[in-house]
Amino acid sequence: MVNAYPFFAYAANSDVISLDYALLKENPGVVDSGNGLKYHSLLEAQLDAVHSAMSAIQYNDVKLVVTETGWPSLGDEAEIGAGEANAAAYNGNLVKRVLTGNGTPLRPQEPLDVYLFALFNENEKPGPTSERNYGLFYPNEKRVYDVPFTLEQVGDGQSMPVNKSSSPVPAVQSDGKVSTTSTAGQTWCVANGNAGAEKLQAGLDYACGEGGADCRPIQVGSACYSPSTVEAHASYAFNSYYQKKARGAGTCDFGGAAYVVTQQPGFGNCKFPTDGGA
Repeated sequence: MVNAYPFFAYAANSDVISLDYALLKENPGVVDSGNGLKYHSLLEAQLDAVHSAMSAIQYNDVKLVVTETGWPSLGDEAEIGAGEANAAAYNGNLVKRVLTGNGTPLRPQEPLDVYLFALFNENEKPGPTSERNYGLFYPNEKRVYDVPFTLEQVGDGQSMPVNKSSSPVPAVQSDGKVSTTSTAGQTWCVANGNAGAEKLQAGLDYACGEGGADCRPIQVGSACYSPSTVEAHASYAFNSYYQKKARGAGTCDFGGAAYVVTQQPGFGNCKFPTDGGA
């Protein structure tokens, strides 16, 4: 379990660390002189530093969980970078980054497991001003700032679903694409419509063939056949395979044709299985 705070590293070294790099914004990246890999966020660099240390003492099989990370919305004059805009950027970009399902450059097949710090500001916590201002909400439940927990576009043009702060998306969409409804504590795998029909079809063929996914519900006349689109059928098949493989790292990829979501997908009366069941 690791508490990782790019804010502290940036505040102490703002003359040499790019703010965009610390906030997971688009940036040229930094090449690690040790492993030769390029990093586009300070958080990933910090986590891979831990991975490297673990490897050095022969603990490559231990899973890493980020038990705390966040950015303060207010700080003292010397706490460079503290502020509402930067806090919203860090937490919002972090959520989108985690939901890609990708790991760090050193361990790309291990999805990030991250807990945000914190839900509420802690007005009686000792220390500098920042210590009392990590929350997304004030104690009276009003938001400190807005984080874009909506369907956002990431840099490569791929749509990334992020938990909505209001009502869930309807299960039926007029264009026949898969939609999601809020369900906590679970993940599913869906097709990336931007991957193209050829890549989606190849993934669908593998999942329903060699992959051993249960594709009976998307056959003609079955509950999940309609809408009869490659994206809808691929989403169902990808998720069946993903659940069958116990949602293991790398089992929701299909050559870039799929990604992980945290809201239960469905179309019409068809609901996607969880934990290998309906």
